[in-house]
Amino acid sequence: MRKLNIVHICDHLGWTGSRMHGVKRLFAWMIPRFDPARFTVSLISLRRQDESEDNLERFGIDVTYLGRGKFDPRTLTALLHVLREKQADILHMHGYGATTFGRLAAAWRRTPTVLHEHANLTSTPWFQQVADELLLPFTDLAIAVSRSTADFVIRARGVPANRTRVVYLGAPVSEFGRVRSPDEVREARRTLGVPDGAFAVGTITRLMPSKGNQYLIDAIPRVCAAEPNARFYIVGEGELQGELEAQAHALGVADQVTFVGFMRDVSVAYAALDLVVFPSLWEGTPLTVFEALAMGRPLVATDCDGLLDILTPDVDARIVPRRDAAALADAILALRHDAPARERLGRAARDTGASYDIDRFVRKMEQLYELMHEVSRRTHREGVAAADLSFLARDAHPPAAG
Repeated sequence: MRKLNIVHICDHLGWTGSRMHGVKRLFAWMIPRFDPARFTVSLISLRRQDESEDNLERFGIDVTYLGRGKFDPRTLTALLHVLREKQADILHMHGYGATTFGRLAAAWRRTPTVLHEHANLTSTPWFQQVADELLLPFTDLAIAVSRSTADFVIRARGVPANRTRVVYLGAPVSEFGRVRSPDEVREARRTLGVPDGAFAVGTITRLMPSKGNQYLIDAIPRVCAAEPNARFYIVGEGELQGELEAQAHALGVADQVTFVGFMRDVSVAYAALDLVVFPSLWEGTPLTVFEALAMGRPLVATDCDGLLDILTPDVDARIVPRRDAAALADAILALRHDAPARERLGRAARDTGASYDIDRFVRKMEQLYELMHEVSRRTHREGVAAADLSFLARDAHPPAAG
C-alpha cells in the first residue's frame, strides 16, 4: 500500500503570544511523529510566511505559505494548485478560513476531510454560518478538543452530532514526563530567578482574555499578605501584557510578580515552580495543562469547561471557581502550607499526564486517515461517520506505529 499524503491546513501561524503554544506548538509535536513509512505529512498556511526564528521549518516540517488575506478569493486557486502538487489524499483543517477554503477544494477534488475545532465560542460570524451550512456535504468528520468544543461544533458550526467526535490532545510525555534531578530543579529556579526560600507560583500561558490572568494578579496581594515569601511568575506573551503589568503596579505587587515572557524550553519553568496555576475563564483543552500534568506539578485550576474535561478535583488538581481571585488565593495558601497535599497532587498529575501522550493522539489520527482513505470516496462521504470510531475515545489504545 502506497504512502498516504496528508495535508494539514491552517489559517495562520504567527499571531501574538503563539510562539510557545497554540496550534503551532501542536504541529511541532504532532507532524514529525507520524510514521514516515506510511504517511507523508505537510502543512499549508493560508497567510504569509512565519518570520520568527521559532518557525516550524526548523523541525523539518514541510510548510507552504499561500500569503493570502482573510477573504481573498484567490486563496482557493492557490490552495488547489498546492494540493495537486502534494497529491493530497486527506485534508485535516484547523480554523475558519482553512475549513472553508479546504472544503471547497475538497469538493472539487473529492478529497476526504476532517474539520478539527480547537475553540469553544458561543457563536460564529454570519458568513461562517453560511459557509458551514453550504459545505457540510463535504465534511467527512469533525473532531473537537473537548466536550464543550464539540457542543460548539454541533450548535454553532452545524456539524451533526453523529459526525462529531471528541479527541483529546496531549503533550510529549517523553519530553515532559522525565523526572528532574534536584540539581536540575535548582538550576531551573536560578534560570527563572526564584530567590532562595521563596514559594514559587506561576502559570505558563498566552496573555489573552480567555486565560484569566487578571484574576491571578488580583490574588497576589491576599497571598503575599499571609505569605511574604511567595513569588509569582507569568511565563508567556500576548496582547494583555501591558495591562497585566499595570494592574500589578496598581495593586502594589510589581515586586512580587515577574513577567518572564517567552521561554523556548517551558519545562524549565515547570521544574522551577512549586505550584502551577490555571486561572482560565474558558478553554478547549490547553496544551499547557498536558505539559504540567506530565511534569507532575501540583495544580490549582478553575472550573472552566475544557480543564474539567481533563482534571479530577482534589485528585490531580485543586479546583476553584472562575473569576474568583479570593478563592484562587485561598487555594494557593492552603497548598503552600500542606506539602503532603502538593506531593499527592503532583503524583496523581503525573499519572494523568501519562495517559495524554501526544503519541497516542498521532496513532489515533493514523488509524483515522487510513479509514477515511478506504471508505470516504466509495461511500460518498457517508462511511467515515458510520464506521466504528471507538478507537478515537479517551481510553482507547490505538495500535503502535509500524
